[in-house]
Amino acid sequence: MKTADIVAEALIDWDVDVIFGLPGDGINGFIEALRRRANKIRFVLVRHEESAAFMACAYAKYTGRLGACLATSGPGAVHLTTGLYDAKADGAPVIAITGSTYSDMMGSNYQQDVDLLALFSDVSVYNNMINSPEHAEMAVDIACRTALARKGVSHLTIPIDVQERELRGVYSRHKVAGHTSDAVVTNTMPDPKLLEKAAAILNAGNRIVMLVGQGALGASDEVTAVAERLGAPIVKALLGKAVIPDDHPLCTGGIGLLGTSPSSDAMAEADTLLMVGTSFPYIDYLPKPGQARGIQIDLFPEKIGLRYPVEVGLVGDSKLTLSALLPFLKGKDFAFARSKQSAMKSWNSLLRERSSRMEMPMKPQFLARIVSEELQDDAILSVDSGTNTIWAAQYINLRKEMKFSLSGTLATMACALPYAIAAQVAYPKRQSVAFVGDGGFTMLMGEFSTAVKYRLPIKVIIVKNNSLGMIRWEQLAFLGNPEYGVELAPIDFAKFADACGAKGYSVSDPHNARSIVREALSQDGPVILDALVDPFEPPMPPKVDLDFVSNMAESFAKGQPQARRIGLTIFRDQVHEALRKVHSHEEKETR
Repeated sequence: MKTADIVAEALIDWDVDVIFGLPGDGINGFIEALRRRANKIRFVLVRHEESAAFMACAYAKYTGRLGACLATSGPGAVHLTTGLYDAKADGAPVIAITGSTYSDMMGSNYQQDVDLLALFSDVSVYNNMINSPEHAEMAVDIACRTALARKGVSHLTIPIDVQERELRGVYSRHKVAGHTSDAVVTNTMPDPKLLEKAAAILNAGNRIVMLVGQGALGASDEVTAVAERLGAPIVKALLGKAVIPDDHPLCTGGIGLLGTSPSSDAMAEADTLLMVGTSFPYIDYLPKPGQARGIQIDLFPEKIGLRYPVEVGLVGDSKLTLSALLPFLKGKDFAFARSKQSAMKSWNSLLRERSSRMEMPMKPQFLARIVSEELQDDAILSVDSGTNTIWAAQYINLRKEMKFSLSGTLATMACALPYAIAAQVAYPKRQSVAFVGDGGFTMLMGEFSTAVKYRLPIKVIIVKNNSLGMIRWEQLAFLGNPEYGVELAPIDFAKFADACGAKGYSVSDPHNARSIVREALSQDGPVILDALVDPFEPPMPPKVDLDFVSNMAESFAKGQPQARRIGLTIFRDQVHEALRKVHSHEEKETR
């Protein structure tokens, strides 16, 4: 066997059955090994290596298994890094295989000679060069085990000539063939004494709030059981949006700029905070240090106390830890939870008003609500970074069997289309939908042809405002500056879909939007829905403070383009919201 064969067989032993990538002369020895094993490990050809890394990340997120990607030497490997940083930031286990130049030409400024070990040193939890066939199996075993155990990126690079080198079975004096294994144990439990200590703190609390993240995705029933025992509202970090359904009675929705007013109030009033599987970064939205007693459950000790001072840190699997904690908890009065349930009724009424206005140009909230209502019950939703993230976070309601993800911590644009492709590869019988902005989509829009090539029936909803919308509002509302450098040239994405050999739809009128969305989602093959929305609709935070207002006014005074149009839009929005109890928007479709 050659080195490349050993690597391929070792990946198969680790249950890797799909690998995303793009060939090249620096990795072609490994590509040949994959060709000969096409019945065991599927190779998905992408248009850009960045997409391959995004796909590997999403595959890991949606399945809990090891994601895999590959690239050739030099620029191919460099292109992987954004997607791999996405995996690092969100704790997704991924293995990346890259080629390197000839082993005896390294460091000589040879073509595509890049120091890949240096390049990948920051993004990876394991980073190594395979230097011989005798070295290969051990390196792959350690790489896969480390990626799974530490929820991160492992990188292996293989020089071109080493890929082709045959195993001779000649080892160094201390090497024993076959000494590693393809076994890993990640389910851990905290000390029982710490469970009792944590329970005592929770039992003493009167206004307990649970904050759950993606580390709790496999513990939905346990999260619900603990919340019900404690009478605790459940606040969801965006990566944890699918932990429980959005309509669960104890759910107060998201937190932060993308969140809800009841979640903000719950955090402001909490005397006890229980964090489960989350490292939500915006600490200014959490209770003030000293206000609430903190308990945190996380798989990794270094995450304990990272965002909020905690009295007890429970290091372990969320599902197992919550199950072990539950018997120690006493039932609580539901007065605090009921107050937040009442607040959620008012909040949902406000969202209904914002998302039901049948105006031209079409409101992005209106589009998001329609998409939400037309999704299948087990849909997998992948969301990009931008204002589309806000519309999805607030107006797309997840049901029990749905999956949801996005670039949470890195918050990079262009992720959603590759995510949706990976989701469809992993779950070919489920509906996979990408909810994107036109800015993010165009970065890697060539991957839509990948979906066409592999007959993956993904549905891409493009919220088109012909601008980098989130950046526009950051310039206006965060800095008080007029927008600059954010206008995009319009593209007819429906025609692009047709050019790729798929179906494209366009919608701009809210009166026929539902029927078009329904038709687009019902198609058997890949589809793009090009939805033109109001570019001046502001993504409002759950609570508008004086800084927001003063910064907007300052940007207008400095010469913000279209200031009159933006101001009028905000004014009309506020009037409609103030009068929402005395009028309604009846959705009447025309076609």
